Amino acid sequence: MTIQQLKYVIKTAECGSITEAAGQLFISQPSLSAALKEIETEFGIEIFHRTSKGISLSSDGIEFLSYARQILEQTELLEQRYTNKKPSKQLCAVSTQHYAFAVNAFVNLISSLSAEEYEFTLRETRTYEIIDDVANFRSEIGILYFSKFNEKVLKKILTERHLSFTPLFEAVPHIFISSAHPLSGRTEVTLEELTEYPFLAFEQGTYNSFYFSEEILSTEPHKKTIHVSDRATLFNLLIGLNGYTISTGILNRNLNGDNIISVRLKTSETMKVGIVFHKKVPLSAMALDYIKELKALIAADGYAILH
Repeated sequence: MTIQQLKYVIKTAECGSITEAAGQLFISQPSLSAALKEIETEFGIEIFHRTSKGISLSSDGIEFLSYARQILEQTELLEQRYTNKKPSKQLCAVSTQHYAFAVNAFVNLISSLSAEEYEFTLRETRTYEIIDDVANFRSEIGILYFSKFNEKVLKKILTERHLSFTPLFEAVPHIFISSAHPLSGRTEVTLEELTEYPFLAFEQGTYNSFYFSEEILSTEPHKKTIHVSDRATLFNLLIGLNGYTISTGILNRNLNGDNIISVRLKTSETMKVGIVFHKKVPLSAMALDYIKELKALIAADGYAILH
């Protein structure tokens, strides 16, 4: 086993693809495959499951990756101490449902850094892919919500993938609409009052189950529905078509301006938003700092932080 091989394993896990990892490591795909196979043979385990659709970490691979990360961290500390090597880039990767506060916390985290170099990744993506990113270490943490409807199913999937969910806050659902929307002057609206307006929802791709919907009350019927893949498009359609979507109610004027507002939705349902992380791997200092930024923003908006 060499330090270089450990770096190969970590990069391959982060990329989820031997081809992509080889490109980022500036080596050929056959050379990387051979190096990975060599370390698997040495330890008598299968680190990666290989299929026609790509690769994923095995249960042994998850544990191995945890040790590999620790070894590389300690190696870097030795190099900094005795060879005056400068610290490596600060890293942080987050996968999240489409929440403005998650983006704003990222902005605040990066703005507070004094590091000369960093490499951060923020993925606003589909619910199942958030889970898959954290399970396969492409992201340290994920952000999604539980409801009475989806909690049992999502918890089962998280348990099967060795993941945990820690709640951050509980929110009453709100609708996001244009400030020029006919219902913008209301303090509360019902789904019945929204019937004639287009409902905007984030599409979930292959895993297009009601349980993976980013919008609570996903089983309620809608006369008009538009599926989108990104938040910018959704906001443009909210303004252009007098559409609406359902979310937590937390908006950020610095990022979204004054064109979008939130109005409370009359319902007994609640959304419990929290973070997903891997049970077997402790969070890095940077990930913990990001969570602190999240909590600060959420508290500033008047929500109680759950413990």
